[in-house]
Amino acid sequence: MIKILIVDDHFLIREGFKKIIGQEVDMSVVASCQNAAEVMSFLSSGECDVAVLDIDMPETDGMALLQTLRAQKPEIKILMLSIYSEAFFAIRALQSGASGYLTKKSAAEELVQAIREVYQGRKHISPGLAQKLALQAAMDTTKAPHEKLSNREFQVFRLIAAGKTLQEITKILSLSLSSVNTHRRRIMEKMDLKSNAEIIHYALKNRLIE
Repeated sequence: MIKILIVDDHFLIREGFKKIIGQEVDMSVVASCQNAAEVMSFLSSGECDVAVLDIDMPETDGMALLQTLRAQKPEIKILMLSIYSEAFFAIRALQSGASGYLTKKSAAEELVQAIREVYQGRKHISPGLAQKLALQAAMDTTKAPHEKLSNREFQVFRLIAAGKTLQEITKILSLSLSSVNTHRRRIMEKMDLKSNAEIIHYALKNRLIE
């Protein structure tokens, strides 16, 4: 039996996934969580084989939670869930230790197959994303400014773009204020941005936040 943990702040999505998974005889949803605190509370005494983890949650950065789980529970296979169909997000997720990347648009059709694939130790990306990745690899193009950021810098970038204060970011990412300020400075240097307002504008224009 494949034990599955669902992590998404939207109740209807969690319930929808539970219904889909409940139709499979070899799968069971052992927990349904809406934030990182609930996830860590469950994992303090419970266990799962596969975690379906939303990349965007109001009180939690999905990529930060991914890295925490990779460090503390490396045996768990993690399937990242996102509204973003851009190959860039899939690459970031896989580089950070995810076993697969699934868009919410295709989740209903692909969820069961994706869970089985990552449980068996394989990687999962949708055919559409695979094509985008292949095209991106074949093209010799200059990187977009946000692609120059490290994974941690990109996390800070998206949190700033989402309107989080530096103090809030320190708590979400478990970083010191000095580290967050350093990341912010490097973000602005690499992307040639001058303020948080410009970060927000860039993120919205390039569909890097909801």
